[in-house]
Amino acid sequence: MSNITVEHNVSPAKLDAMHVDSWATWHKEASTFEWTYDADEMCYILEGEAVITPDDGESISIQRGDLVQFPAGMSCTWKIIEEIKKHYIFK
Repeated sequence: MSNITVEHNVSPAKLDAMHVDSWATWHKEASTFEWTYDADEMCYILEGEAVITPDDGESISIQRGDLVQFPAGMSCTWKIIEEIKKHYIFK
């Protein structure tokens, strides 16, 4: 259930093909909070850095330039180290 996938150094062509610029934008200051995903989410990190720890898995770090997928049903803790800004879409 905690299969977070992260792709580093995503090409601009791939981002364009996925229409990432048209996705919603979210930002949050450095903080720690719990979150549960009701649907699959894909996001592209525009700024910042965070560590996400699934309730049933190992921590993963994400940062600027990462394309990240979170599975529906996953509960986790977000620890935002540096204010984060991302484009996101629910699938």
